[in-house]
Amino acid sequence: MRSQAPLRACGALLDYKTVKFALTRNRRVGLLHRLLQLGVLGYVLGWVLLARKGYQDTDRAPRAAVVTKMKGAAVAEAVGKGRRLWDAADYARPPQGENVLFLVTNFIATAQQSQGTCPESPSVLDAVCTEDADCPVGNPVVHGNGIKTGKCVMFNTTHSTCEIYGWCPVENNTVPRKPLLAEAENFTLFIKNTVHFTKFNFSKCNALQTNDPTYFKSCTYDPFFNRSCPVFRVRDMVEAAGETFGDLALLGGSIGVRIEWDCDLDHPAAQCQPQYSFSLQDRRYNFRTASYYWDSQRRLYRNLLKLYGIRFDISVHGQAGKFSIIPAAVSFGTGIAFFGAATVVCDLVLLYLDAKADFYWKEKFEEVRMGPLWRDEVGVKFCKRF
Repeated sequence: MRSQAPLRACGALLDYKTVKFALTRNRRVGLLHRLLQLGVLGYVLGWVLLARKGYQDTDRAPRAAVVTKMKGAAVAEAVGKGRRLWDAADYARPPQGENVLFLVTNFIATAQQSQGTCPESPSVLDAVCTEDADCPVGNPVVHGNGIKTGKCVMFNTTHSTCEIYGWCPVENNTVPRKPLLAEAENFTLFIKNTVHFTKFNFSKCNALQTNDPTYFKSCTYDPFFNRSCPVFRVRDMVEAAGETFGDLALLGGSIGVRIEWDCDLDHPAAQCQPQYSFSLQDRRYNFRTASYYWDSQRRLYRNLLKLYGIRFDISVHGQAGKFSIIPAAVSFGTGIAFFGAATVVCDLVLLYLDAKADFYWKEKFEEVRMGPLWRDEVGVKFCKRF
C-alpha cells in the first residue's frame, strides 16, 4: 500500500482545473465590482490616455541652443568720478552671452591704483595694529589687499593699520546707497532658444520667423498676446521672480530663467510654444575687474571696478510626444489587466470576507468525478513509464 502512495500522488498532478462561472446576487459585492471597474476606466481614460498621453512615444532629452543679447543705455555718476555712459559693451558680461549673462546694476570704482606701499584699510581686521610688532614682514593680510611691510602707520586721525605692499590706494569699499545704474530696469534681454528633438527629427525656435528687421526692436514678450517675441524687460523678470528691482540691483543677485517645452506632435507645430518661469536663486552677487594702462613715465596703473549686478542663468527643458502603436498597446493592455484585477478583488471578498463565504466556496469550486479507480489506474500507468 505504501508503494502505491507516491504513484497516486503523481497521478493527482494530472488533474485539470477549469473556470466555472457563478452568478452571485450579492448587491454589495456587485456594487464594489462596478465601482472598481469605473475607477479603472477613469484611470485609463483620464490619467493614462488624456493626462499622461500613454499612447505617445516621447523624447525627453532635446538638444538646445541659447543666444542672449542685452539692449539699453544708462548714465551713471559716481562720487568724485564724474558721469559715464554705460551701454551693452560695458554692463553685459559677456556682451553677447549664451546660457549665462551678467547685468551690471551698481559698482564701486577705485581709480589710478599703482603698485607701491600704503596703509591697509581699517575695515580689515588683520591689518589693525598698535605697534610695528603687530605687522610681521612678508605676511599677507588675511582678507586684505597686500603684503605687510613690518610698519604700523596712521591710516587717518583715528585708526592705525599695517603698511602693505600692493595696489595703492587700497580698494574703496563704500557701497552707494542707491544703484548707480537704476535705469537698467528698463533694459531688454533678448533670449533666442532653439530645441531639436532627435527622435522625431523636429526643431522649433521660440522667436517668430519674420523678414521684418524692426520686429524685435519694437516688440516685448507677453504671455497672452505676444508669445513669439522673446524680448523681456529686466524689471518684469525680476518682479516675476518675486523681487523688486531696486532691492536686488543694489547688491546684486542671481535669477534663474527656465524655458519649458511641451510639444504634442500630433497637433500642428505652431501649437508648440515654450513656457517661461523666473525664480530667485541667490542674493548678493559681485565680482571685480580692472583696466590697465601706462603713464608717460612708463609706470603701470589700473582702474579697479567692483561690479554688482544680476546674473541670469538660463536653462532649457522639455519633451515631445507623438502617437506610436507600441506605447498605445501597452497602455490598453495595462487597462485590461486592471479590469481583471477588479474581478479578483471581488472573488477574494466573496470567498474570505463575506458572511456566506463557505457557501460561495462550495458553489464556485466543484469537483467532477470520473471514477476514482479509473483515474488512479491512468495516473499509475503514466508515472510508471517515467
